[in-house]
Amino acid sequence: MIDQKHASFIRRCVSDIINGLTDGLTHFSGPSRAAVIFAPQPDSPMLLCDPQNLLKGHEPIFKSLYVDNQQWRVNDKVPRDRKQFADILPIKDPGLAGLLSNGGYSGSVFFQQWFTEHHPDLCSIGPTECWLEHAAWRFSHDMANDRDLYTGISGYFLREYATHAVRDHIIDQMNLLLGWDSPVRIFPVLDAVLMISETREEGSWPEGRLLVVDPCMLDRLDFLVRFQEGIRPQLINYKHVRKLLLTVERSGRHLVSDGRSILGICGDSLPPFSLCADFRGRHGFLKVNRNKVCSFADGRFSSTTYQAKLVYLEELLLETAMDRSDSYFLFKIVISLVHHSQQRKHGCTVVLDLNERPVAISGQNLSPPLDLRKPYMLKMAKSLAKVDGALHIGSDMHLHGFACLLDGRSFPGEDLARGARYNSALRFTAEHAHIIVVVVSSDRPVSVIHQGVDVHGSCTWDHKGGCVYNLDRLDYWVGI
Repeated sequence: MIDQKHASFIRRCVSDIINGLTDGLTHFSGPSRAAVIFAPQPDSPMLLCDPQNLLKGHEPIFKSLYVDNQQWRVNDKVPRDRKQFADILPIKDPGLAGLLSNGGYSGSVFFQQWFTEHHPDLCSIGPTECWLEHAAWRFSHDMANDRDLYTGISGYFLREYATHAVRDHIIDQMNLLLGWDSPVRIFPVLDAVLMISETREEGSWPEGRLLVVDPCMLDRLDFLVRFQEGIRPQLINYKHVRKLLLTVERSGRHLVSDGRSILGICGDSLPPFSLCADFRGRHGFLKVNRNKVCSFADGRFSSTTYQAKLVYLEELLLETAMDRSDSYFLFKIVISLVHHSQQRKHGCTVVLDLNERPVAISGQNLSPPLDLRKPYMLKMAKSLAKVDGALHIGSDMHLHGFACLLDGRSFPGEDLARGARYNSALRFTAEHAHIIVVVVSSDRPVSVIHQGVDVHGSCTWDHKGGCVYNLDRLDYWVGI
């Protein structure tokens, strides 16, 4: 039986960690929630803390796994000593749709499992899983120390954990492919990548690829140029490295480093393990063996792919009365226009007019409209997207106009922090039915706007940061 003081201590531990997770993951991946289920002892009831209703809708699965079935209480491998908090026996991810999880058994917390959202545009789930793994470790640590030694610092650790999460995932991959004795230190490499990414050369942002390779793998590289050993530029000298990136800019070549200095220039063939920083101007990507780990921009790491997946647009089109094949083809047309605009680094606006008869919009009206199902017409539309104003596309998959001006009256849903293109789309969709507007900004993610609301930007949960949350019994929560 848990006394009231100890129950209050547990609530505070859980709340601090959830607040830290929520804040940290929101900066890394966009608006994020966190939740946990746990049982302090083998005979304790399973408890739940879900302040933003992240787990809502999954009640039947939790009932099946942890209420109807009590097998989770039986685990002979769990340490009996509560001070063995660092030895966490991992548990299987239940595979809940739209969620990522991590947890396990330990001496201080018999069972725990932490959850967060699986955003659709993650470069990799690896850093987020490492984040959740560290949350489990912090909770075990706090519970082992008990309230007399509790510092309340776990939430702050998790709030600032982005670089550590990226590093932990890279180390996990390195250990799998190289073993445990690699001399490459990842933190200095990550610091150098961020510093180089913010360094302009004659006004231009860095482009090119920096390859970090374990010294034992150097003989597997096809070196085109090798620098003399005594005068090799140090990786920490980021201004010098930024200049050397010019030698591999917009090519298939790599600048090669062993994590300490720049060794030379190699071709595109890679060893069994490599870490690549792919600089693409204002942003870039970290890759392990060509697989994206995360992106970086503005001096920090994030999870975004910088590639519009437009899942929200796809969902809106599926909810319309359009034929499935037509909605799919219209979706592919928009995807093609958006990706082209992003690659050329110019903004554009696409108006999807799903009315039976397209609405009248001021602009360059086309007669006859261009059939975007024809590749050469779609290519023409990509060129027209460069002109200020919006493309006007009907449900017939024809381009009815370009350089269109979207007007509308001001309303409370506007975002004054955004530009005219974005707010014009908000106003226009607020006043016209069956209109979806896709806004591509040169410096922001793609926005899908419908009925005066940014579908991606709208938040369906109330962030309650800084609170101490209540704990619910899982069997009551699932409706027993």
